[in-house]
Amino acid sequence: MTPDTFPFWKYPTGVRGCETPGARPKEPPLTFALYAFAALFEITGCFAVWHWWRQGASALWLIPGALALAGFAFLLALTPPSHAGRSFAAYGGVYIAASLLWLWLVEGTRPGLSDLSGAALALLGAGVILWGARG
Repeated sequence: MTPDTFPFWKYPTGVRGCETPGARPKEPPLTFALYAFAALFEITGCFAVWHWWRQGASALWLIPGALALAGFAFLLALTPPSHAGRSFAAYGGVYIAASLLWLWLVEGTRPGLSDLSGAALALLGAGVILWGARG
């Protein structure tokens, strides 16, 4: 399965991996949705390893952890920016916000004002990276 098989995935040149240099994603909600799902998979996978290593859970936790991390890598590869570094940099902002959501919903610790402010700035930065002017 390649990104070309997804109906919503269109590369300007029609060749996988050959987007027009400097092109920006045309579907911001879809891009952020991919980043959000990628973050969920990455955090889940890392948490499984953390739970095994730090809390003495069964090594069986590593199986779903590895599957989640593989899913994360696949989802991140589906994102539209033409350069991996740009895609990964923008994803970082979403990861920060998703990690704080995990902290609150899974670990039961409410993020503080500085946590939320930092996440807002990170998301703003992700938006600038994805949809800012290229030059």
